[in-house]
Amino acid sequence: MSYEDYVAARWSALYRTAYLLTSSHADAEDLVQTTLVKAYLSWAKVSSAASPDAYVRRILTNAFLSGRRPLRVARERLVEQAPEIEAPETPYDERLVLWPHIASLPARQRAVVVLRYYEDLSEQQIADALGCSTGTVKSTASDALRSLRTRLGQQEGATS
Repeated sequence: MSYEDYVAARWSALYRTAYLLTSSHADAEDLVQTTLVKAYLSWAKVSSAASPDAYVRRILTNAFLSGRRPLRVARERLVEQAPEIEAPETPYDERLVLWPHIASLPARQRAVVVLRYYEDLSEQQIADALGCSTGTVKSTASDALRSLRTRLGQQEGATS
């Protein structure tokens, strides 16, 4: 498979994963572009790998984990008043309640949650993508889930 064919076939999946990791369309696009540039530069290795998707996923997660810089704060700006946005008339979706909590997890915990529960990867696949042991994946997932349960419990207590 050529690089161009790979990008055409996998762009949307890579973008979805990047968006789930970054919680920002612009940052997700940047992350995918960075990933694809790195993949292009080593395309001979990527295309001959047993699983090019796993190879590129590892590039993406490494770029995400190493790319967390304080510059992101500098791009955010405070505003006096929030913009008026009409709430959609769709039924309540519990995933919308959960997502802000996932987005606030530390980068490695968020990566494990996204890869496990959104991308449906096995613990071994996640360990390969993150370059760690399956035990580390399990403990990181456990810490993330504990944190999410605590935050959701606090939110329920505040709304009761």
